[in-house]
Amino acid sequence: MAIFPYSAGELYQWVVGKENFVLLDVRNKKDFGRFKVEGPHPIEMLNVSYFDFMEIEDECIEQLPDKGTRIRIVCAKEGSAKFVAEILEKHGFADVGYLTGGIKSWGNLLVPKLLNTDVDYQLYQFIRPGKGSCSYGLAYNKELILFDPSRNIDFYLNFAAQKGLTISKTVETHLQADYISGSRMIAEKSGAVFYANAEDFGGAKIDYEQLKDGDQIGFGPGGPAVQVLFSPGHTPGSTMFVIDRRYVITGDIIFIKSIGRPDLGGKVDEWSSVLFKTIGNIKTMDETITVLPGHYIDWDEANAELNFARPLSEIKKINESIYAIEQEEEFVDFIKSNMRDQPPEYATIRLVNANLEVVDDEKAEVLDLGKNECAASAYAAAQQQQ
Repeated sequence: MAIFPYSAGELYQWVVGKENFVLLDVRNKKDFGRFKVEGPHPIEMLNVSYFDFMEIEDECIEQLPDKGTRIRIVCAKEGSAKFVAEILEKHGFADVGYLTGGIKSWGNLLVPKLLNTDVDYQLYQFIRPGKGSCSYGLAYNKELILFDPSRNIDFYLNFAAQKGLTISKTVETHLQADYISGSRMIAEKSGAVFYANAEDFGGAKIDYEQLKDGDQIGFGPGGPAVQVLFSPGHTPGSTMFVIDRRYVITGDIIFIKSIGRPDLGGKVDEWSSVLFKTIGNIKTMDETITVLPGHYIDWDEANAELNFARPLSEIKKINESIYAIEQEEEFVDFIKSNMRDQPPEYATIRLVNANLEVVDDEKAEVLDLGKNECAASAYAAAQQQQ
């Protein structure tokens, strides 16, 4: 069997399907440690540098499993993986594939999941495994509203076309810091209306419709209601969206395992106090409403259908130590005790998302790569120490 290319989508299906293979990542240890392929099930993985294969080929081959093992290779851009695949083929490995587009193709992968089947509208969660993030699409009567789309705009445009939908609105829950948003580009390409909160986007060089707390931005008569719910704290303009009183798209305010960190803007005391008040409002919400977060920390947060969607009652139970805090001072202390350094690229990403700085595609790929760091929790803080 000759070496062959495979896609990020195929890799995801192999991981979800618990296929038997070894993933060989040939990037350097630093890049591998910062960002690697993850999924809902354990992946047998090796990290042996491409440069080692160039310099000490035989020693590298000795680190690999039996030659009958299925090997799937990952590198930064594709070329190194193909080079190593050819070395393995030369040494008698018969089932060897390399990831097309490199690790960035995994980082940009979006997996659509339909969340409901019992009503006349369709709510989709677009899972981005390489980022640990989720965007959303709400479809009704041939119209599609997007929430927090990533920069992989071709995916959303193609998804809409395949479903026979027109993208009418694209909405941001806040000014993102951990990934480059696709809303501005999608609005330019499709003619969709861009909606955002002026508290975050007031200084942006973007044409957008200003959100107002309590407004409805849905489909009109007959369609599911989409209510704007201002929920500042992660950022001053953080906004949630209540859909049909059944679902709430929370952005970076409510996570399954945590809450959104309020220190990314450098105003930890001020924003923590605001977030404390927002958490108080969340406590009064209907506990049966399904929370749809903007990020997840780990795949163990997924439900049996591998969606990231949980009732608010369950979220509050998982995060009981946070929601049980009654005093603002104690809450601020909790935030400060779980603070960690924000990645240096976040400052640039915020400027890019406000269209105050323009970067080329190569720089955008570098900025956009890697897991999110938007949660405020003891778990997240502990990750930084590993």
